[in-house]
Amino acid sequence: MMLAAIIACEIGFWVVILGGLCARYLLHRPRLGAVLLALVPVIDLVLLALVTVDLLGGATASWHHGLAAVYIGVSVAYGRRMIRWADVRFRQRFAGGPPPELPTGWAYTRRCWGEVLLTLLAVTIAGGLLAAMIAIVDDPARTDALRQWFSILVIILGIDVIYAASYTIWPKKPVAA
Repeated sequence: MMLAAIIACEIGFWVVILGGLCARYLLHRPRLGAVLLALVPVIDLVLLALVTVDLLGGATASWHHGLAAVYIGVSVAYGRRMIRWADVRFRQRFAGGPPPELPTGWAYTRRCWGEVLLTLLAVTIAGGLLAAMIAIVDDPARTDALRQWFSILVIILGIDVIYAASYTIWPKKPVAA
């Protein structure tokens, strides 16, 4: 059930973003688009409520519950950036906007380190949610699957740091036109 809820929330996330961008650029209703885009965090709250109800109802935590925490952490940390990414491309395609800027060199390196900070935020949020779930259930036998996610969070952050460090050592070169 929890995996289906996560999938439904991910689909809902992109449907709400697409709806907001369609309202903004195709229907020329920027306020409606802004309202729809503002609903994106509600999807995270719905998922958080589903996880909480499931665990308080006596369910044994599974990897799905941990995945929900990671999903919420990534959505909160990267949500604005994902919306901005989609907005630039939608504006270019449907409203004659300029193509997205693709940074190279040290600008790309700075962007990579900025993403490390966002990943740190996502990992911190996910870790906090995992710790809260463990504390709420207060039964080690029912929360073992959640504890395993902490090492995964460290690996995720480590990979992002290595990626950013690689572009610090070897900056991205501009693509020849």
